[in-house]
Amino acid sequence: MSQVDYIIVGGGYAGYFFAHQLISAGKSFLLFSDEKPGASEVSAGIINPVVLKRFTTFWLAPEQISFLEKTLVEIEKYTGRNYLIKENIRRIFHDEAERVLWLKKAETPELQPFLDKEISTVDNIENPFGAGSVRNSARLDVKAFFEDFKIYLAGNKHLRQEIFKHEELETNTYHDISFKNIVFCEGMGVQQNPYFKDIPVLPNKGHHLKVRLSDPLDHQFTIKKKHFLFPLLGDLYYYGGTYDRFETGNGINDSAVSQLKNGLAEFYTNDFEVAAVNYGWRPTVKDRRPILGRHREKPNFFVFNGLGARGILNGCYFSKELFEFIENGKPLMPEVDLKRFQ
Repeated sequence: MSQVDYIIVGGGYAGYFFAHQLISAGKSFLLFSDEKPGASEVSAGIINPVVLKRFTTFWLAPEQISFLEKTLVEIEKYTGRNYLIKENIRRIFHDEAERVLWLKKAETPELQPFLDKEISTVDNIENPFGAGSVRNSARLDVKAFFEDFKIYLAGNKHLRQEIFKHEELETNTYHDISFKNIVFCEGMGVQQNPYFKDIPVLPNKGHHLKVRLSDPLDHQFTIKKKHFLFPLLGDLYYYGGTYDRFETGNGINDSAVSQLKNGLAEFYTNDFEVAAVNYGWRPTVKDRRPILGRHREKPNFFVFNGLGARGILNGCYFSKELFEFIENGKPLMPEVDLKRFQ
C-alpha cells in the first residue's frame, strides 16, 4: 500500500492551486481527476479587480491579485512558464452615462488604483462613447496552464486520471492508498459527494464562443462590453461568457449562443464565423464567498469549493488559507468558513 500526505479530488483551479501549496511545502499527494474538461479548463482566464457592470471592486481584490502574481512566479520554477498575460481590459461604454460614472468612480480611493481616468477610443470597432482601461487586470493562459501542470503532475507521479469513487473511500484509505488528509475540489461534482453534497453551491452555466473575425483585430488588450473578446492561438478569438443561474440542462443553449452573437455584433460590425461553442458549470454561492472547511464527523476530510466566476483569484488565494488551516491550525476567515452555513 502506498502512503501520501494528501489526496486531492478534482482538477480545476481549486485542485491545482492547492496542489501547488503541497508542492511548495514538500508534501506527498495524489490528485484524482477524470479527463473531462471542467468549468476551469473552458474558462476565459480573466483576472479582473473590477466588477465591470457596476464599476465596483470586491473583497480582497488587491491582495488576491498580488498573491496570484507571486504564485505564478513560483509555479514557473517547475513548469518552465509563467502563464500571466499582462494585457489589460478595455471596457467599452454603452452610453455617455457609463462614461461619466466611470470617471466619477475613478476618483474614489477604492477604485483609483484600477480605473484609468484617461478615456480612449479603440480602433476598428464601434465605441462612440470611448473605453476605459482597467489597471492591474490581465488574463491567464488557461490552455497552457492546465496542459503544463498536468504534465508536471503526471511526470512526478502525482496524477491519477480516473473517476474517484466515493463509495470506495475509507477514513484513511482509498483502494491501495493510505492518506492523512483528503481535500475535495470538485466544483459542481460535489453534488455526488456523500460527505459534502449539502454545501450550498449553485450551478451557474456559462457559454463562450470561439470565432474567426473576417477583419482580425491587432489589439494588445482584452475588449469588454457585454462579454470578453481576446485572441487565442491561430486565427481564433474567445468571446464570452454568459451567466445563467436558471439553466439546468446539459448541452448547448441556443439562446445563450444568440446572446453572444448579438453581443459581439454590437461592436464588431464585420462578418465573423462561429468555429466552436463551449460551456461549463461554475459553482457559485449566494454570498459570493468560497466554501472551505472540515467535515463535522471526519476530521481529515476537507472541502474547497464555490469559487464562482473568479476561480483563478479565489482558487489561488484561498488554497493557501486552507493549507494553513489544515497544517498549522490557522483559523479560517469566517467569511469563507463552511461553518457559516451550519
